[in-house]
Amino acid sequence: MTYYPYAERFGVNHALPERGRDRDEVLAELAAIAKEEDQTWETGKVSGSYYCGDHDNYGFLTQVFGNFAHVNALQRDVCPSATRFEGEIIAMTLDMLHADAVTDGTPCGIVTSGGSSSILHAVLAYREHAAAHRGITRPNFIKPETAHPAFDKACHLLGIEMRVAPIDPVTTTADVDAMAALIDENTLAMVGSACNYGYGTVDPIEALSELTLSRGIGLHVDGCLGGFILPWGQELGYDIPLFDFRVAGVTSISADTHKYGYGFKGSSVCSFRDVGYRNSQYFFNTDWTGGKYCSPGIDGSRSSGLLAATWAAMVTYGKEGYREHARAIFEAAAQMQEAVRSHSQLRMLGSPTFCFSFTSDDFDIYHVNDFMKLRGWRFNGQQYPNAIHMAVTGPQTQPGVTEAFATDLVEAVAHGVAHAGEAAGSSAIYGGVSGGMTDDADEFIRVVMSDMMDHQQTVPPTA
Repeated sequence: MTYYPYAERFGVNHALPERGRDRDEVLAELAAIAKEEDQTWETGKVSGSYYCGDHDNYGFLTQVFGNFAHVNALQRDVCPSATRFEGEIIAMTLDMLHADAVTDGTPCGIVTSGGSSSILHAVLAYREHAAAHRGITRPNFIKPETAHPAFDKACHLLGIEMRVAPIDPVTTTADVDAMAALIDENTLAMVGSACNYGYGTVDPIEALSELTLSRGIGLHVDGCLGGFILPWGQELGYDIPLFDFRVAGVTSISADTHKYGYGFKGSSVCSFRDVGYRNSQYFFNTDWTGGKYCSPGIDGSRSSGLLAATWAAMVTYGKEGYREHARAIFEAAAQMQEAVRSHSQLRMLGSPTFCFSFTSDDFDIYHVNDFMKLRGWRFNGQQYPNAIHMAVTGPQTQPGVTEAFATDLVEAVAHGVAHAGEAAGSSAIYGGVSGGMTDDADEFIRVVMSDMMDHQQTVPPTA
């Protein structure tokens, strides 16, 4: 593991410099690093991460952010603009998710610092709401195994039992009967994904809705990945099942503005069917010596810069802009999926959307990844079964990218066939496909985490 990737060129700060550095020097150093790192994803060969890929948009949002970066969104009397930004972000998201179809509640939401934060706030809301209205003190939450680990993390942090149901291995979507079997009198809610991160498939939200309505529990839709692109795909005529507030049992939805909303990293929206859920996760302490404290979310102080930039992204793209970007992304995804299906040695997993995953029954699919890495491609990896996926984003819509994918895949499959039966060099790590994995995955993760903790807790050696 490289703790200091730029040590040889720029040195290492083991402590604060005695004298502050020249600002122009610092800016030049950072500009050089940013330019080099951007060149990796600008090729269009990196899965996910850089959802917009438009430097003009990034430059515009940087200007917007700069105007409000120093402003504390906690102090609304000083900066009422934060209230405008946040309120309109929520309103625009609710409109996109068809909250106008709700007749049994007052739709609302909160802006959070990302998908995991939206998920944490949703699970917290369900816990507090169930404690107040159903008297639940030993809660559990249910997810299909493909739902994001952020739900496991939220349950871990909040003292909630996580129950995991198997999926349908053919469709790669939630098995409704398996999830129903896990419900008891202490179940808070369950989750369905639109779409799941691994396979890009949409869980049967309408069937889950019927189940949760019949059992009197909540239904969260995790649209962190797909929430800001699937609605436009539906409008364009793609076969995407209903997943939003038009489905009667959906009680909350997470959707990341920092993904296909094309805002900066660090923003997401958790929307609720009714204020009763959202208000349940508010925190109050009215007898503190520092004054009456109330918090609408887990965060306290935060920069208004992110609120302003997120708002600016949404109002400048508008429905037409989002629709056209979605059109290009879905078309690129279809072309790349067709390239995969053209090889008899490869198998697509489920019926994917803009994000797709494939495996091989003839050889370890990571041989394909090993070869594609040599051509500059960076995929994300799955396991059980081994698979690799591509989350198609703006950079893949550039001319020539899908054609390069198809061409390189031909040679990658031949490489896989030639090395069938041999161990591949890469494997599945969330956020990418890592090389050098040991045979014992748990031991590998333990070693990596131990190294990270040692690095954080000790004075680093002199470079």
